[in-house]
Amino acid sequence: MSTGITLSAAVRNNLLSLQSTAKMMSETQSRLATGNKVNSAVDNATSYFTAQGLNNRASDLANLQDSMGLAVKTVNAASTAIDSIQKLVTQAKSVANSALQTTVAAASADVTVAAASANASAGAIKLVVSVDGQDAKTVSITSSIASAGDLKTALSGQVSGITVSGSGSTLTISDASGHNFSIAAASGSSAAVIGGSLSKTTNGANRDSFVTQYNDLRAQIDQLAADASYNGINLVNGAGVNNNLTVNFNAAQTSSLTLSAVDLTSTGLGLTAATDWSSKSSVDSVTSTLNSATTSLRTQSSTFGSNLAVIQNRQDFTQSTIDNLQAGAGDLTLADTNQEGANLLALQTRQSLATTALSLSNQAQSSILSIIR
Repeated sequence: MSTGITLSAAVRNNLLSLQSTAKMMSETQSRLATGNKVNSAVDNATSYFTAQGLNNRASDLANLQDSMGLAVKTVNAASTAIDSIQKLVTQAKSVANSALQTTVAAASADVTVAAASANASAGAIKLVVSVDGQDAKTVSITSSIASAGDLKTALSGQVSGITVSGSGSTLTISDASGHNFSIAAASGSSAAVIGGSLSKTTNGANRDSFVTQYNDLRAQIDQLAADASYNGINLVNGAGVNNNLTVNFNAAQTSSLTLSAVDLTSTGLGLTAATDWSSKSSVDSVTSTLNSATTSLRTQSSTFGSNLAVIQNRQDFTQSTIDNLQAGAGDLTLADTNQEGANLLALQTRQSLATTALSLSNQAQSSILSIIR
């Protein structure tokens, strides 16, 4: 304002009021346009830098949220793999049970009666018959053995489930049920009577096919475990640091959870390749291993499920913290648009009144000028 111009007190007061009103209107319009009542440190240094710190921490936690989201997906991939492996294990168990229901080709072998024992007296010969390596039974020969035919008659009468045939010095003993068994002379008996043993060593055509199916399923378990990787981490394809998953819950990495990888391949589950399913005991052994594998899978599924719940809980907590931090920063810097709108309306009214008052003051000076003229 030029000092060479003299204004009356009324005009000067009205002019100052208009200038003050214009400044406040400019600030109010800026708040409405940006939505912030503090746009820089000039507006309010304390609120500006405090809000900046809160927003920075919220940004750090948001980055951790992304990491936790990837961890959830990785654990989900591992859990899905476990469910699929369990289905293959169940299928393998079904194959083993089907094998038990299948009759294999009859086992047979030749047993030679030694000439030195051809005239052994009654009761002098005792034979031990063992089926599938267990349930051994001692068979006493109660009549004189003069030929292979005599031995045939003695065995056929005392051992169920086998068929004895042949003549001369050689007998053929067969088992129609596909069991493994052996025949040998008992202790204290004439060992020369038995010159061989009977043992089932082949699966037969039907059980061979089940062995092939089982081994194919075992290979599928390995392939599935290898394909369970997510974001470069595989939690089910073998233990190791490279496959472990560490999830950080704060920027300082002082709060975290580590998920250790496990070996859920066929080797890790103890499922060895099948070769001979000729006996019930060999199939039962495979079934027992499959049951143990099922237990291991269920236990690991429960472990991963518990870990997943922890990560998801921390996700929710972290999101709540982020919301709280952003709300705090907003309280320090954000403008109340309703209040600012009301302020602008009031300022516009004040500006209109001040303009009118200034006009009236000028009219008073004009009246004085008219009198002078």
